[in-house]
Amino acid sequence: MSEPKTSPPAPVGETFLGLGLPAVMTHALGRGGITTPFPIQVATIPDALAGKDVLGRAPTGSGKTLAFGLPMLVRLRGAASRRGFPRGLVLVPTRELALQIEQALDEPALSLGLRTAAVVGGVPIRRQVETLSRGVDLLVATPGRLSDHLAQGTVFLDDVVVTALDEADHMAEMGFVPQVTQILDKTPEGQRLLFSATLDGEVDTLVEKYLCDPIAYSADHAETTVTAMRHHLLLVNESEKRSVVAHIGSRQGRTIMFVRTKYGVDRLANQLRDLGIAAAALHSGKSQNHRIRALESFANGTTPVLVSTDVAARGIHIDDISLVVHVDPPAESKNYLHRAGRTARAGEAGVVVTLVTEEQRPEVEKLTRNIGIAVQTEPVHPGDAVLTEITGARRPSGRPVPAIGTGATPQATSKTNRRAHDPKGRPTRRGRARNEGARRRHGPGSASNPRGHRNGGTR
Repeated sequence: MSEPKTSPPAPVGETFLGLGLPAVMTHALGRGGITTPFPIQVATIPDALAGKDVLGRAPTGSGKTLAFGLPMLVRLRGAASRRGFPRGLVLVPTRELALQIEQALDEPALSLGLRTAAVVGGVPIRRQVETLSRGVDLLVATPGRLSDHLAQGTVFLDDVVVTALDEADHMAEMGFVPQVTQILDKTPEGQRLLFSATLDGEVDTLVEKYLCDPIAYSADHAETTVTAMRHHLLLVNESEKRSVVAHIGSRQGRTIMFVRTKYGVDRLANQLRDLGIAAAALHSGKSQNHRIRALESFANGTTPVLVSTDVAARGIHIDDISLVVHVDPPAESKNYLHRAGRTARAGEAGVVVTLVTEEQRPEVEKLTRNIGIAVQTEPVHPGDAVLTEITGARRPSGRPVPAIGTGATPQATSKTNRRAHDPKGRPTRRGRARNEGARRRHGPGSASNPRGHRNGGTR
């Protein structure tokens, strides 16, 4: 990829109005408490308003959504979109990111008389078809669901004049590049905005093929994500790890815990709830409605602990997450940075802790050195003063709480879990007998087991 031109450093004391945004839009931003632009917004909005292609290398939490979204809306004003023919398109890798972008741009769009909508998987397509048929100016979409609509003829991209790709590197990691190229090939040549944490591999290919003489902006990932937070490695005994996590989960404030597998997420969330800690589970195996409820309860403070796989490591913008816990250490530095980026957003302070055993310690210490983070490894045990000092940990107390959206009473949830599963989440004799009884009653191929699997569920 040829070296693109780079925008000059952002001036100090800039305002959204001074960047060229209309007053009615700046007033809408102000009503939402957004008054001062971030550096990436100052550097890119004028070029985007001028119709230039923009290439941004920046991590999540740096203000990218408004950096590409606001100028897109300004460029779309003054004309009406045909039904089923959006004029602006934003492609993102995950459902959560799509919904958050739609929410962030809704008020600024309304101020200009524009309509936004998001189309994502995991929800009924019929409702999305109805929304598209009424007319949408700016469409935010995941590649898979947009491809479904294109195949069904419920949306057309012939009128698109400006397209944005957010988290392009993550889309490449998830295997979306073939779908992204097919989608972009259906749009007319127009303005393209691409933002990504890294600009190599398949992202480089997208830039070369679809961006024309882009103006580039680069925010160093480590500078943006790491310096506003404190990092700690906590050395734990494997036998005490569950108790240490429970003490951390009992702290005050929003806490997000990252676990490697979907099964591990569900197991840890259940264990925390059995100890009276309100915890929500989030991973790709959950229904979209569950994922929305989990994030809403976490955002409004009803559920102060979110246990998640790396599905929440990008694109989840929730204010005041004061602690990130790597319950399972990340596999590589990129994952560490994206997870850590959920805290210390917009200049706020935050703490990131990684729980490591003696065996994991050398590899994780090497990972943090490669990132450029100076950390000191602290041995901790449940109830230690140093654990409380670093994380605000407290001893768990209180009755068990139900899972998000179950409607079950705490006592009933706790009893069911104890009877059917052991402390590690494995079926007990009672649980196995209950499952066997269900199989005998329903048999293979019944309504409760339509695929006839031996376990009565999915493979």
